[in-house]
Amino acid sequence: MNISVELVENLISEQFPQWKDLKIEPVKNSGHDNRTFHLGEKMTVRLPSGKAYEPQVQKEAKWLPILAKNLALPITEPVAKGHPTAEYPFVWSINKWLSGDTVNKNNINLSLFAEELANFLLEFESINASNGPIAGPHNFYRGGDLSVYDSETKEALVKLEGKINIKKCQLIWEQALLSKWESEPIWVHGDIAPGNLLVQNGHLAGVIDFGILGTGDPSCDLAMAWTFFDKDSREVFIKSMNLDKGSWDRAKGWALWKALITYNNLDKKISENARYTVDAILNDA
Repeated sequence: MNISVELVENLISEQFPQWKDLKIEPVKNSGHDNRTFHLGEKMTVRLPSGKAYEPQVQKEAKWLPILAKNLALPITEPVAKGHPTAEYPFVWSINKWLSGDTVNKNNINLSLFAEELANFLLEFESINASNGPIAGPHNFYRGGDLSVYDSETKEALVKLEGKINIKKCQLIWEQALLSKWESEPIWVHGDIAPGNLLVQNGHLAGVIDFGILGTGDPSCDLAMAWTFFDKDSREVFIKSMNLDKGSWDRAKGWALWKALITYNNLDKKISENARYTVDAILNDA
């Protein structure tokens, strides 16, 4: 839906008049599931772009304060929760603004960043996940069984016949489906991607957007091994995480699924990353 500055101004004026005089403007890099706006210099307003993303607000409000207490790096911190109106029909949130730039290959040392990201994930996964939200429709099965995307992956392969090595991709996908996470569910961010990782002075400085947070199999959080890292930094990342081969097979499956379904995306940046990912996976197989 169209979420404008004017809409956000109306919501703030109606529900949080103490902040109505603060400047509101879109953030530089907003997401797909939510639209995000600056609220003054120290807060952001985050609004689900559709009904399917509304449960994320409730989940973040409940769990992020608990997770934050157990993490060395800052993460998204909820400040207030807004309610639906006739103009905007979903629950929405106000969060603290975290300083930093989203990571790219020009503002970090890849191998050092791979180690820092692994350290964050290991700390995150070690937090008690008892009673945490089990992977399911609310987070698009991140942390759940990869086979939920089997038909979608196979359909994408059919459409890409002649453009990529279909047979090799099929073998990689089938290998990914062979193993399962057999330990207790652990915390899963669900969208460990450059747009959600903040850096300052070349170092990982914060993690944002926990909308598809859940508990289960952490392999989906490892896809950056192929979507972002190069060969050397990928090896650092894999070694630092210290997981079994089955987990990395599934991680490769998560990365492959997303790359295949976005391979021909109309957004050039998305399609270029998909092609980079497929190449990385095939060269690594």
